[in-house]
Amino acid sequence: MTIARTICLGFLAVIAVGTLLLMLPFSSHDGSWTNPIIALFTSTSAVCVTGLVVVDTGTYFSFWGQLVIMLLIQVGGLGYMTTTTFLILLIGRRFDLRQKLAIQESFDRPFLHGNSQSLIRSIIATTLLFELAGAMIMLNVFSQKYQTLEALWFAVFHSISAWNNAGFGLLQDSLVSYQSSFSINFAITMLIIFGGIGYQVIIEMYLFLSHKITRKQERMIFSLNFKVVTSTTLLLLIAGTIVFLLIEYNNPDTLAPLNFKDKLLAAWFQSVTTRTAGFNSIDISQMTIAGLFITMGLMFIGASPSGTGGGIKTTTLRILSDCTRSVLRGNDEVVMYKREVPISLVLKAVAVVFGSTNLVVLITFSISFIEASLNPDFFEVNFNSLQVLFEVISAFATVGLSTGITASLSPFSQVLLVLTMYTGRVGVLLLMAAIVGDSRRRVIQYPEETLLVG
Repeated sequence: MTIARTICLGFLAVIAVGTLLLMLPFSSHDGSWTNPIIALFTSTSAVCVTGLVVVDTGTYFSFWGQLVIMLLIQVGGLGYMTTTTFLILLIGRRFDLRQKLAIQESFDRPFLHGNSQSLIRSIIATTLLFELAGAMIMLNVFSQKYQTLEALWFAVFHSISAWNNAGFGLLQDSLVSYQSSFSINFAITMLIIFGGIGYQVIIEMYLFLSHKITRKQERMIFSLNFKVVTSTTLLLLIAGTIVFLLIEYNNPDTLAPLNFKDKLLAAWFQSVTTRTAGFNSIDISQMTIAGLFITMGLMFIGASPSGTGGGIKTTTLRILSDCTRSVLRGNDEVVMYKREVPISLVLKAVAVVFGSTNLVVLITFSISFIEASLNPDFFEVNFNSLQVLFEVISAFATVGLSTGITASLSPFSQVLLVLTMYTGRVGVLLLMAAIVGDSRRRVIQYPEETLLVG
């Protein structure tokens, strides 16, 4: 039982438990047993913090069903190993080396040099602090329309869903009815951004602020990961806002009816939520073709390592873009912020993009083939291949944005989306490592030879 297999099987176990709970009568609004495919899809979407749904969460599930979904989102966002380790600490068991290595593997960062127990506690505390702050901000808005307890439940549910980049909502139109509310837009987007940039970046931010407040003499040096994640995230958020504003500005079904302030707010919200969050303040199905392509590109990039989002990650994009720049300049090494990137990371970035692209293409082809085989007129009557591609990328990047076709897919296609969400959450390389087993270092050095490329 390798660490990769422990993590992958742990997620499967949580999904299985969630599926069983959501199937039970107490989870549905009408008290009936839930279809196993619906329960499996919803449980996987919650644990994998995706947000794709085949039924409306707010009307189909009872309060207890929504509570189960919220807990699954929390466990999925924190990660199986983080949650398990925290429970181990609560019951007072020893925190051994295996847990440390598993946590390091799940975060995909070798930064656990200090006290790992303190790190887990700080992660839990950070999560609760942000979720509480977000809930308090949204409570003021929801309480204007709903009763106190219902408004509190809406605020807590949406705050946890936003922090974990899940995209589950209790409103039928997601957040379209609140597209002009600055408080809701501010709370949701800040939770998405901080939840997606990763715990290591938040910890470094905290250390920097504590150094400034206490006026310590030693200089705070940010890690390369911090510099790459923050700069790339900021660039993508600003660029996404500008592009969405320009493309959808005159679209009568999205931004055109809004005043400029609300247009800018909606464009900003859409730029943030495409980073694996899944909420929407405009109708995704009514976006222009260009808008859908930009959305798919941002979804595929996703959030950052050790965060609650999916995608190929911002660091992967930055490594490959800087690698391309180095090749164009005739350099043999990749340098970022005066630090040379190890060749092993470059190879890993290439493997992530190659594996992710192949998976998306394979699942898109499979769903298109299945739907066309079951109903030859399905694409002409219901949707097109672009919408299938959009849905698959959304599932892989654990985003949850949809053009509205998920519920119309056959059970076979929905199961394929379940597998896609699971692969996107645990990671392509980690899943392959769990299947193949631990890699072994090669002991033979072969002679080098060049070949033509490009």
